[in-house]
Amino acid sequence: MSFSIAFVAGVTPTKWTRIWNDRRPDVPLTVFRTETAEQIAVLHDGRAEVSLVRLPIDDINLSVINLYNEIAVVVGSKDHEILQSETVLLADLAGEHLLQNPDDVPEWRDLADEVRDGNRRALPPMRDLAETMEQVAAGVGIIIVPHSIARLYGRKDVVSRPVTGVAPTQIALAWIARETTDDIEDFIGIVRGRSKASSRTDTGAAAADAAASAEADEAPSRNDGRPPKPPRKPKKTDKAKAAAKAIRVAAAKAKPAVRKKVENSPGRTRPTKNPNKGKSRGR
Repeated sequence: MSFSIAFVAGVTPTKWTRIWNDRRPDVPLTVFRTETAEQIAVLHDGRAEVSLVRLPIDDINLSVINLYNEIAVVVGSKDHEILQSETVLLADLAGEHLLQNPDDVPEWRDLADEVRDGNRRALPPMRDLAETMEQVAAGVGIIIVPHSIARLYGRKDVVSRPVTGVAPTQIALAWIARETTDDIEDFIGIVRGRSKASSRTDTGAAAADAAASAEADEAPSRNDGRPPKPPRKPKKTDKAKAAAKAIRVAAAKAKPAVRKKVENSPGRTRPTKNPNKGKSRGR
């Protein structure tokens, strides 16, 4: 019996699958990549038990946990004049030809000249992103995609730059809600950073898991398509430290003051001054 994990293009699940193999060698993994159109279909048809997806999705009957964000980048030919700066303003791309469905990038669609003027030309035949990148490299147009996608399909004759004004996309873990199994719970614990010794039913572990989830939501996202690092588990909580300090202070106040005595160290004698030293003997 194996545990099946699907992941959408651009996601790198290697860290999580490595931890699974260390903790659950009794359950081998089946891991495979999906295209965006198939990322939740693999759950409904039983090909995968969990799927690492790129939002938004139709989440009916699904449980979904947000993991991290990806910034948007614009990709164009290497000699594209606008892409010579480190960051590109969305407004500067209004006159460009987008080699995507404009509805895929609504922020660009709402200010694009070719959409407003109604003279947008038909897209060339492109079966996949690899062929789309060929069109980009040839200078036919640009694309706006998550950073991990640009990196996955990158070429020497194209460049990508962060583009301001386009909302980041989210990577999430999804599964069929009514089919939550112990294996799925174990994988959730791994992606949320729970330790091997943690128990999902243990109160302390549950609190730690909730804290880890909240910290992951607030932490700066990684923009290279890799999973975020799990939060470091503190050795002591701030509350426990404060309580320990309060006990020490109270004990110090309750202890009666004792005058410090100065004593010679045991086993050692202190030299004393001989009052007759230096006097001549009368005998």
